[in-house]
Amino acid sequence: MSESPTPTPAPLPASTPASAPAHRRKPSLSRRGVIGAAGAVAAGAALTPAVFAATDTGTGTGSGADPGSGSGSGSGASPSGTKTESFPATRTDAATGVGPATAAFAASYVGVRWSGVRAGAGIRFADGDASPGAWQPLSGGCATVEDGGTALVAAGAATEYEVKAPAGASDVRSLAIDTAHGPARGFDVPSEPTRVRGVPYLPRPAWGADESKRYKDGKVNSPEQYYPLQAITVHHTDTPNDDPDPAATVRGIYEYHAVTLDWGDVGYHFLIDEAGTVYEGRYSGDDALPAFDPDGDLVTAFHTAGYNSGNLGIALLGTLTDRPPTDAAKKSLIRLIKVIARFKGLDPQARITFVNPVNGVTKGVSTVSGHRDWLDTECPGQTMYDLLDKVRASAR
Repeated sequence: MSESPTPTPAPLPASTPASAPAHRRKPSLSRRGVIGAAGAVAAGAALTPAVFAATDTGTGTGSGADPGSGSGSGSGASPSGTKTESFPATRTDAATGVGPATAAFAASYVGVRWSGVRAGAGIRFADGDASPGAWQPLSGGCATVEDGGTALVAAGAATEYEVKAPAGASDVRSLAIDTAHGPARGFDVPSEPTRVRGVPYLPRPAWGADESKRYKDGKVNSPEQYYPLQAITVHHTDTPNDDPDPAATVRGIYEYHAVTLDWGDVGYHFLIDEAGTVYEGRYSGDDALPAFDPDGDLVTAFHTAGYNSGNLGIALLGTLTDRPPTDAAKKSLIRLIKVIARFKGLDPQARITFVNPVNGVTKGVSTVSGHRDWLDTECPGQTMYDLLDKVRASAR
């Protein structure tokens, strides 16, 4: 993919994209592979892709739901080594321009995108639990766009909202998103826990990733491209803390990134909730290796505009501006960074010159950095940013 700051956004659809083929992963390593991998870690060696992908089971990691049928396997039975779990299908309702808008359902989030001046936009809700009647500024956040601004705002089950834009702004579009109450659809989820070298994680089917959202006009919107890993960047999602349904929030972020911002997928490689659960983000292929291809190269994602290729993004769910991450989230973050750094032989405490493999642009950063080290943003929040030195030291 191009390393321009962000793709040109497409009009917000009133419904999910057209059906597209589901993806299916190859089997992961057996328990014997896990035991055999332990010696490489103990020796401090850089891990091979196969060792990095070691899991607790010899079964596959399942497939996304068949976008056409709405069922896990499309045959009425789960593939061997998987079980069918149901997640609510994501519903969306689009609006254009400023002023009041109405959704046909209780919205979990509203995604907003506009062109022109970034500062001065706002949103307020007429009902629901999101402070009805009070204007909320649309600023900060994690996602950045080249021209104008964007935000994903918790809607608190509101059905009516109003957007205001900065003076001179144009092409104002919003999308009400419901990730919690849509019709159930089945996904083939691994029957046994999936692990990245001892770090449990939920593969895409296990949080309800609708693979059709990666497609646009019948084609993959953002085809996978792979480059050697150079850096790891930490984010926060700027979504509510004390989240009662983090998987639903991950689905909301997926909808916002893939469709609202036209990125074609989740912008991060991994996400971590407050309980320390790790979620697989950006789709990386049909093998058992999240974020990487079988050769150990990193799939390009969309988390640090202009510096995405070779840069792995990990986002902690929540807003970490005045509040630190939970101990469980911090522990999972450190463990994930440690295993990735060992996998590629990186020093988490080093300073590097990042070289964009697409266009040659360079940037002096730490191997493990915060989003704000790359771009003008508040992400990953001040409290998380202040902890990065401890994270680097602990992950070494």
